[in-house]
Amino acid sequence: MFAPSLRSWWRPLGHSDYLASAWFPGLTGVRALAAVAVVFFHYGGPVVDRLQGWIAVQLFFVLSGFLITTLALREEARDGRISLRGFYLRRVFRIMPVYFLLLALTTVAVMIGGTYQSSRLADAMPYYLVFGNELVDFNTPYPTSWSLGVEEKFYLVWPALLVLTSFARSGKTALRLLLGASAVVGVVVFALPLAPSHTWASLSVHYCSLVIGCLLAMTLHHPRGFALIRPLTSPAVATVIGCGFVVLQFSVGPLAKALGGHWQFVVPVYAAGSALLLVAVVSPGPVRALLSCRPMTFVGDRSYALYLAQTGAAGVTGWLLPSGLAKAAATTGVALVFACALRRWVEQPAISYGRKVLERRAPAEPPVEAAAGAR
Repeated sequence: MFAPSLRSWWRPLGHSDYLASAWFPGLTGVRALAAVAVVFFHYGGPVVDRLQGWIAVQLFFVLSGFLITTLALREEARDGRISLRGFYLRRVFRIMPVYFLLLALTTVAVMIGGTYQSSRLADAMPYYLVFGNELVDFNTPYPTSWSLGVEEKFYLVWPALLVLTSFARSGKTALRLLLGASAVVGVVVFALPLAPSHTWASLSVHYCSLVIGCLLAMTLHHPRGFALIRPLTSPAVATVIGCGFVVLQFSVGPLAKALGGHWQFVVPVYAAGSALLLVAVVSPGPVRALLSCRPMTFVGDRSYALYLAQTGAAGVTGWLLPSGLAKAAATTGVALVFACALRRWVEQPAISYGRKVLERRAPAEPPVEAAAGAR
């Protein structure tokens, strides 16, 4: 565990040390927290209402934006360019095998049960096949996949914008920050007031979280931006930030009530708090040490499959347990077992094959997935 001297408690992280970090294990722990919080929200019942786990999906979004942007900027610094082909191939082999396998298994299960039509999975299938999941506004046996629809559209657009702006002769970072900031301001100023009554505006709120993660990545990557945030990277300040995030997590409910009961207004606040948490996690100190411990990284490495498998796991535990803390814990455990099998037999072989595909064209290119595996 982390046991710094009194002086080192106030020593901030250096920019060169940040750039030299090829792996951020604490971010894997953040993924574990987010996944487990969502499962407990879905199956914990009134016992865990104060946890407000529903909003932890936004933590996933902020983390995804941060990681893919960090990886892209480091690739650009190392190779002089960002490979769109490489990015999209990595996303395909990382996301699609588990996603489509679980969709197929879900489809088989409801067909055997004779509920393919009545469950409305048939109605949602055209959306699920093209990652339009978030556009399905009714419940199906594959409900948690909605976040994949949001992320896949973001993955399609944002890296392409990074590549387009890479041709700027000067002010490249400023241009990218302006694009990201404009997206956030656009959502906050124009979409949020409409969000409670307009579906498209509600959906746009999720992109606010993704872009906030991107803005953080660009700020930390640039020396001047890092200098602004550097005071927050000392172990002492990072610990305060970690404690503050816990307070924020338990304040989501009261904050939503204060804002008229509209969850959309809480999202940008929570996303900003999540970005601060990521600063604490990449900094030395107790927060990083806690989230980098073996149990956290073990669950975090399997968080993607765990998140998608939770509905199937709940089908197993639902036979024995009613909604409540015991069911949430049992569902998490069963989903983790499923996730372990999926990681070993599906995720890792698919990722390895994807790397081989890339190496055939660029044998000297090192893998750029080392910064903690964006979902």
